[in-house]
Amino acid sequence: MRMGVLTSGGDCPGLNAVIRSVVHRAVVDHSDEVIGFQDGWKGLLEGDYRKLDLDAVSGILARGGTILGSSRVQPAHLRDGVERAKGHVVDLGLDAIIPIGGEGTLKAARMLSDAGLPIVGVPKTIDNDIAVTDVTFGFDTAVGVATEALDRLKTTAESHQRVMIVEVMGRHTGWIALHSGMAAGAHAIVVPERPFDVDELTARISDRFALGKKFAIVVAAEGAKPRPGSMEFDEGGKDIYGHERFAGIARQLSVELERRLGKEARPVILGHVQRGGTPTAHDRVLATRFGWHAVEAVHRGEFGHMTALHGTDIRMVPLASAVETLKTVPEERYTEAECVL
Repeated sequence: MRMGVLTSGGDCPGLNAVIRSVVHRAVVDHSDEVIGFQDGWKGLLEGDYRKLDLDAVSGILARGGTILGSSRVQPAHLRDGVERAKGHVVDLGLDAIIPIGGEGTLKAARMLSDAGLPIVGVPKTIDNDIAVTDVTFGFDTAVGVATEALDRLKTTAESHQRVMIVEVMGRHTGWIALHSGMAAGAHAIVVPERPFDVDELTARISDRFALGKKFAIVVAAEGAKPRPGSMEFDEGGKDIYGHERFAGIARQLSVELERRLGKEARPVILGHVQRGGTPTAHDRVLATRFGWHAVEAVHRGEFGHMTALHGTDIRMVPLASAVETLKTVPEERYTEAECVL
């Protein structure tokens, strides 16, 4: 068989591990050929690809990012390019395409699958917001990076008697904020799923200082918002892909808390450092398993599906179910976190 693989959307630790696994399983065990499309869906639409053999993937297991590159393609452009994509699949003699990506990539994969292309998807996102898999690779690495940063910031916050508002990734879900905040012993966590009451947040931090503590750490997911009317808040706009452009919850919240508390408050935005660099062992293993099972699904003709972790097993689930809803932080998980903050 001949299959093509691509990486789309934001980069994520573990992408190269999937690519390596796909090539090893396909080439070594099935005598398949594998090509890699450059820069995501753009490569498929433009017929821009490279051969992927064992030499091409040598030494990439521990590398962050993606050797194939990534880019975002506007949905309308992708819809208009369906016939062109079909033509490239035929011309290249491809039996399958394995796209690796998050919510947007999986929606595009479903659209192309419904249009008749042989697709087997692999989910990735550091946000851990794909509902049909227990966890996605990249999340463990991102949480580790955020936790280490929080541990480091505690010492400087204490030295200068400051409130630190640390902004982590999480546009629509607060999984990174929740896990890193709990792991680092943060004093408050705010997430997109639950608009926060700035009065309650101020009181929590004020009570901490009243007990003689010298600092406080607040972890804020980038998509977190205050309850309407509770503080002045800039919502931001949208980019050309329809994604929200956040105006900076850490910056806005630090200004508000400093005014209310009379304590120095500093914003710290971790940003893209969370999704760069070397993936953890956990993410390497999960990514490798996803790649292995994606190749097996291709050989079974199980198109229109994607890999998913259920317990300790890798299962195939329909792409349609993968994009129905996001996996958000449930109220009980937030309540657990509040008990240990």
